[in-house]
Amino acid sequence: MAKNILVAVFSASGVTKQVGEEIARISGGDFFQIVPKAPYTADDLNWMNKRSRSSVEMNDPSARPEIANRVADMAAYDTVIVGFPIWWGVAPRIIETFLESYDFSGKTILPFCTSGGSGVGRSDTELHKNVRGNVNWEKGIQMNRPDRAVIQKWLETVR
Repeated sequence: MAKNILVAVFSASGVTKQVGEEIARISGGDFFQIVPKAPYTADDLNWMNKRSRSSVEMNDPSARPEIANRVADMAAYDTVIVGFPIWWGVAPRIIETFLESYDFSGKTILPFCTSGGSGVGRSDTELHKNVRGNVNWEKGIQMNRPDRAVIQKWLETVR
């Protein structure tokens, strides 16, 4: 595993954040939480309501929710581990915003997701189109809890 690791996560419920924090501890990486400029409310996240903010965003491929914060020095990292919950079978649109906001040339990107029902699905490859530069993509993994043994094994396979 590279020495300069950033673990960047978007977490709506806190589950993805917990997993990401454990990945950062185990890998020795820095932790960065992707924070939406307009925080999501419970009503925004109601996937049963077709007019909820998350439903509207996910039904619009061009939607790019604004991010409130920025990685101070993305150039300092060799590996970026990107974590997100699965929404509608893919990563939330804010992950696309994050990936389009930086130059990832020469970096390795490792995606992971959390999900109550589905795995990484097509989000693993769909996100590739949002990244500039020559990037080494590793296969994504689903992790729904901060299981140290699972995380260590995963990190060892991507060295």
